[in-house]
Order: sequence, then C-alpha cells, then structure tokens
Amino acid sequence: MEKTLNRIHPVSDPEATYFLQVSWEKDLGGGFGLLLSDCQCAWTGTVSEADISREAADIEMDREKYVEELRKALIAGEESAGKYNFVIS
Repeated sequence: MEKTLNRIHPVSDPEATYFLQVSWEKDLGGGFGLLLSDCQCAWTGTVSEADISREAADIEMDREKYVEELRKALIAGEESAGKYNFVIS
C-alpha cells in the first residue's frame, strides 16, 4: 500500500492547517482511503473504483483524465501547490 501525507490550508479557513493522508493500492483509480486531521480530530473515508467512475461520468470527463486530476489534487503536494483549493464543510 502506498501513502502520502500533505499539509493543506483550506480556502474556507485559510488560517487553519489540516493534514490529508491518502492511501491506495496499485493505482489511485482503483479506489483510495482518506484521512483528514486538524490535529484535534480526524475524519476517515473511502472512495471506491465505482465512485471514481461515477463521478467522472457525472462531470463528463474521461475517467483516466479524472484520475490524473485526483492524483494532482490529492497526492502531488508541492508540485500542484496553488492549483487546487480545498473547502472544509
């Protein structure tokens, strides 16, 4: 299993710092787990392969392109800094 951990500052609360851990098996497109923490509380979730396919279809985006955008937003870290915004609700 592969994992990444990134520090994020959501646009909904720019002074706050959150940590986002993403874990996946062979490929992000096969589904992944998320752990979000503000160092006081933590929230977890999973995204299945079917969820990814459904979301790509809903926004009418090629599935591979959608998975690449997910990779950039959730895993790439510094490489994509400033290109993606997070809103915590």
